[in-house]
Parts: sequence; C-alpha cells; structure tokens
Amino acid sequence: MRTDKNMFKTKNFLQLIAKELLSIRRSSGVKVAPTVSLEPSKFKLRRALIITKLSRYEFEQSRYPELNEEQFHQMMRKRGTDLDAWIYHHKLHKSFEDNIVKCFQDAGCEVKMTSRAEFRSSLSKEVMNWADVIVPIGGDGTFLLAAGRASPLFAQSHTKIPIVGFNSDPQRSAGRLLLPKHYSDYPGEAVAKIKGGDFKWMHRTRIRSTILGINGKIPQSYDLYRHCISKMEQKTTRPETLDKELAKKYDAKVKRVLPYLALNEVFIGETLSSRVTHLQLTLDHGNVLYKTKSSGLCVSTGTGSTSWHSSINRITRHSMDSLTKILPEEIRNDFNGLDKDQLVRKYNESLIFAADDPRICYSIREQINVGVWPSPEEFEPRQFVSNLYVKSCCFDANLVIDGSICYSFNDGSKVLLEVHPEDALLAITLD
Repeated sequence: MRTDKNMFKTKNFLQLIAKELLSIRRSSGVKVAPTVSLEPSKFKLRRALIITKLSRYEFEQSRYPELNEEQFHQMMRKRGTDLDAWIYHHKLHKSFEDNIVKCFQDAGCEVKMTSRAEFRSSLSKEVMNWADVIVPIGGDGTFLLAAGRASPLFAQSHTKIPIVGFNSDPQRSAGRLLLPKHYSDYPGEAVAKIKGGDFKWMHRTRIRSTILGINGKIPQSYDLYRHCISKMEQKTTRPETLDKELAKKYDAKVKRVLPYLALNEVFIGETLSSRVTHLQLTLDHGNVLYKTKSSGLCVSTGTGSTSWHSSINRITRHSMDSLTKILPEEIRNDFNGLDKDQLVRKYNESLIFAADDPRICYSIREQINVGVWPSPEEFEPRQFVSNLYVKSCCFDANLVIDGSICYSFNDGSKVLLEVHPEDALLAITLD
C-alpha cells in the first residue's frame, strides 16, 4: 500500500509538471525583449515611475509606529543618535525628490511615485506597463532595489522598462549606477536630454538564479532591509522539468527560476560569519566537482565588479610593501625604483570588467588551503565562467541577491547561476 501511495503521489506530481509546462513558456522561459526602440531618438518619454529613497530617519521612525514625532525624537536623542544629522539628510533627499518630480512634470511627463517602504506593494504589472521609464532617486542601493523589483520575472511582465537613476546626495555617495554628479545639480538638463533622445542605452548583464531539485518547491525569501518574509514571488515562476543531461549530472528532476535577477552579485555563505561555508561547485557544466571551504562565495557581474567583487580581491599598499620585503635582495632592488602606488592602482583597476560582459566572475572569500581543501587542489579562488553550479553542504546558509533578497540555502540545496542575454537591464546613460 505504501508503494501504491508513493506511485500515486509521483503520478500527480508529473501531471502537475506537465500542465505547468504549457504555461512556463509565458513566464520564466520566455525571451524578454525591450519594448522601447533601440534608437534613442525614437524613445517617447511620457510617463515616469519615480522610486524614492527610504531615509534613515524614515526607516527608524517606521520601527516605532506607536510613538508620535516628539516621543520618537526624545527616544533617539536618549539613545545617543545624531538626530539633527538624520533630519538634515532626510530633508535634503525630500527636497531633491521634489525637484526631480518638477523637472519631469515641466517636461510634460505624467509622474507616479512610490517609496522604498511601499515598493513591493505598489509595484505591479499594470504599473510596469504604464511607465516609460523607472527613475530611482537616492544612491546605488535604491537603484539596485528598483532594478531587482523591475525585473520582468518579478513583475510578471514581458516588457523591459529602462531605468535612469539620480544621486540625491553626491557628497556622501559615489553613485556608480547613477547619472554623473553634474546632473544632480542640473536634473532638468538630464530630463531634457532624455526627452530629446540625446542619450545612450547601456545593457547591464544580470545573473539568473535557478533552484534545482526534485519537487519544484521554491524557498521562502526574506527582505534583508525590512527583515520580513516576501511572498510575492509565489505568484510567478513555475517549475520546469530539467533536460535529461543536466538532470543526470546534477541529480535533479526539476528547476525553478527565482524571480529576482542579480545586477551586482549573488552571495552564498553561512549566516553566522564565523562559521565555515562548505560548498561544491561545477564550472561551465564541466565534469569536475570542486569542493571548497571558505568564508563564502561571491558571484559578480561586470556592474558588480566595482563593488563587493573589488573589495574582496583588491590589494593595498601595505600588502605590496609586505610582498616586496620578502623578495630576494636582487629582485627587491628592481622594485625599489617602481611606483608601488601605481602598481596597486593598476592591479585593482584590472579587477573591473564591462557591465555588458556576458561572463560572471566568482570569488571565494578566504578559501581554506590545508592540503585537503580545496579538492582538487588546483581549484582557483577566482575565475570567469559562463555558468556556475553550486551545491550546499552548509548548516545555516543563505543565498543573497544584491544584498537585499535572501533565500535559505542549506545542506543539499542546489542552484545554477547563469547569464541570459534577455535578462540584461536596460539603462539610460548620459555623458
């Protein structure tokens, strides 16, 4: 009887997969094409969806809804918070947002606004289809949030809406993903150029994360910024059967695409940072399974190569000095005449690669090398790949997309990280 029940469950599951395969081509498997013209001069700017930054003042205030403004201020000051600085920067951001809205309205655009706190509930397929452009205002974090939630996979939309970001505080934010700082002072000039088609398209590669398994279940996600469960993705990507070759290679029956595309990076590691992260990796669907222990795995795009990827792999002047001190004297003398600062700068600059590069680069943080790890020993701690298979041997680990959305990734979990050209982010750039 037990065998019959198992067979019945298996049959039901296969029937479910068969039904969903009919609709999967309209969801995660669809080839998404831009809905805008490839010629900037033909781009029509009529409607702008503005995504506003959630200031630290607003965020902290939202944590204490039971307090009025005076009570909140008193509590913050007792805590030792520099409340005056919070309020100053909050007003600075809001004033900048009002200016951006006015610039778009003066250019004849209809404007809708949503804040970071409301973004998940207010962004819908209808809003996505309504907007001609998405405009995050703030720093790189706000841009990443807008890009992630504007993914066609997340929004259940086959359209690709371009994004252009404004840096609301260029004195404190580098804003690598945003327009040059000049346009923070003259936003009307930027809007006029976009309206007149005087801009360039930039296609930024993004990483697609596909969970592999036997039951097609998608793990629950958490918003790290708000520390809450997000259930919106349950409405989107459906399970697909895995082709026979990959099913055999990775011992999995089905795959399920996560609805969030990583613009910067995907990080996998133990929640407790002091605990060792134990992973198994396969590069480019190869035949070698690499086993590694480390402080975590960071898989970066060209866009993300200026961020965490660079921080993990960069060298310092101190490192260069330490290296030259242990060189043989005859070689060390050759180094004495070199500009070490220039060498450090050139090496660190070499870590950065193009935003539209179709490759991804993995970096193993602090890989343990003790004779038995890694296995095989020749496993490189950093390398470019087209795709990367990762299996978890961890205790309490997570897969984190762009430092924002987090999925549990414990022992036995499997993911395929890869690039699809149709997933690229369409961004507007100005000189």
